[in-house]
Amino acid sequence: MSTRRRPLIWSAAVLTLAAALLFGLRIRRDMVDFAVNYAAGDRLLHGETLYRTTDEHYQYKYSPFCAMIYAPLALLSPTAAKAVWFFFVIVSTTGLIILPARLLAGSDGRLARGAAIGAGLILIKLIFREIQLGQINAIITALLLLMILNLRTDETTRSPARVAAAGLLWGLATALKPYAVIFLPYFILKRRWNILWPALLVLGASLFAPAFYYGFAGNLAVHEEWISSLSRSTPALLNSQDNVSLLALLVKWTGDGGLSQPIYAFSVLLLALFVYVFIRRGRGLPKALLPETALLLLLIPLISPLGWDYTFISSILAVALLLQRFRDIPRLGKIGLGMNLTVIALSLYDLLGRSLYAGFMAASIPTINFLILAGFLAYLRWTRKA
Repeated sequence: MSTRRRPLIWSAAVLTLAAALLFGLRIRRDMVDFAVNYAAGDRLLHGETLYRTTDEHYQYKYSPFCAMIYAPLALLSPTAAKAVWFFFVIVSTTGLIILPARLLAGSDGRLARGAAIGAGLILIKLIFREIQLGQINAIITALLLLMILNLRTDETTRSPARVAAAGLLWGLATALKPYAVIFLPYFILKRRWNILWPALLVLGASLFAPAFYYGFAGNLAVHEEWISSLSRSTPALLNSQDNVSLLALLVKWTGDGGLSQPIYAFSVLLLALFVYVFIRRGRGLPKALLPETALLLLLIPLISPLGWDYTFISSILAVALLLQRFRDIPRLGKIGLGMNLTVIALSLYDLLGRSLYAGFMAASIPTINFLILAGFLAYLRWTRKA
């Protein structure tokens, strides 16, 4: 065994042992969101409807295609299925550190690794919540980071295979959770048509694949049920404590769902203009891809009507980038950014207590925190530091 590989092997062994202990002592009794998706996989195997109002709060909300990845797990016992899913989520969350470090690596690889680890520590409560619930967001974020890595590599190698891989990864992420469609206007604006065709192949296949279980007529019916289920269940969840989307912020602040809708639509248009100016300002800059894609990943929980707090793990590239570029921010800005990141990291239920934490979430402070991060990215882009 080479001395270079030995620390990596020991680190992997320690992480594996820690993960096994975490699962055995705590996580296997949780993973309530995975249980919902596990049941959906079992229903899919039996050709049953996925969307039932009788499930109440624990209704399945993902696409019929997404249920297909849970179908093989439904052949296992619930505990065994949880263990397998836990393994995939742990691997993905590890990728949330490794991939940003690779993306940010340049002349100072140590700084990039430190920034990625620092971002992981700042977002650790969200990462742990993702693991505890057995969610899928870490897997999707890892797919999108792999997409960005392929696009970054293509900038220097001009490899059609890399572009095709990026398109396939983006298509798969979008098929699993439609919020990844946020990259569509970006690719159109950048005229990256070579990314779109492999993505469209995956998306097209994902729409037809459930017909294997339901037949063509049943497949159409289950997609209609999905859309109907989302339209019925979404309004009731906008007041949820853990919903951090812009729409939820407006509903909480105004107390009027009807008034919030047009304000939300206008806010999304403003954000679209913000992203457009952000991209235009980066013309001619080397490595312009990273801040632009980091911003889009950060905006996912804000734009999605059902953006839960743990979905902000998608901001990990943006947080790592801000940490790496911390020296390029003015002194007063450093203080503001440091305070903002501290609030994100320390806004813990166990630290704040029930009533203070409930007020913190009811005021949509996390939404403001991450909008501030978008503002710091904008500063770096406006000064052409990123």
